[in-house]
Amino acid sequence: MTRLLVVVPSDTDPPTRLGQWLRDAGLELDERRLSAGDPLPEDLTGHDGLLVLGGPQSSLDDEETSPELVGVRHLLGQAVAADVPTLAVCLGAQLLAQVGGGSTRVGADGPEVGATLVAKRDAADADPLFGPLPLSPDVLEWHHDEIDRLPAGATLLASNPRYDNQAYRVGEHVYGLQFHIETDEALVRQWAEHDPAGVGSSGLDVETICARAAAVHPDLAEVWAPFAGRFADLVRARAHSGHPASGG
Repeated sequence: MTRLLVVVPSDTDPPTRLGQWLRDAGLELDERRLSAGDPLPEDLTGHDGLLVLGGPQSSLDDEETSPELVGVRHLLGQAVAADVPTLAVCLGAQLLAQVGGGSTRVGADGPEVGATLVAKRDAADADPLFGPLPLSPDVLEWHHDEIDRLPAGATLLASNPRYDNQAYRVGEHVYGLQFHIETDEALVRQWAEHDPAGVGSSGLDVETICARAAAVHPDLAEVWAPFAGRFADLVRARAHSGHPASGG
């Protein structure tokens, strides 16, 4: 069985639908929930790919503030060095940008919250994961920080008018998504009810944010479940290449 290491920095952002799509695509998920005290492995030996999810922590937190992110950065650095198939979502994408040599900051245009669209960049057409996506796919945003500078040599794959660096690739197989694709209605409601600053910045109320998210969740599944399947193909190809994931 092809094994994917799934790092869950906070119980507020479990794999949810994305986890199910990846299981449906034939991957075995080795889920490590940092909020529950699950240990992270020292390296990626024994895993064929990496998924890092989001959380309320800031990518700008130091080691004292968010010690649990130290090991996450370490694994992302190994994934970049060895070009291990990786999907890093929201906080994960921000940490990936940092370890790759880019940077993050508090969002210059404030929090970005709720259902919206992103637009593929020209480079996305040649990308194995992003190429088949529609030109402007639905996504769910929920972030207070932004990726203000991508790693040198990274390929920008999707943008929107609010924040340019919405999706990118480092090397050939390491992907960062600033937006969320994994949410279900219960998760969005939980976020909305516990983030008054984010909700307030949107100009909408909790019920409207939840209703708009619920309206696009079927479209999210239609577009992003096949995307998850294509990512699973990358992980499977790594497993079958005789070059399993390692410490780089």
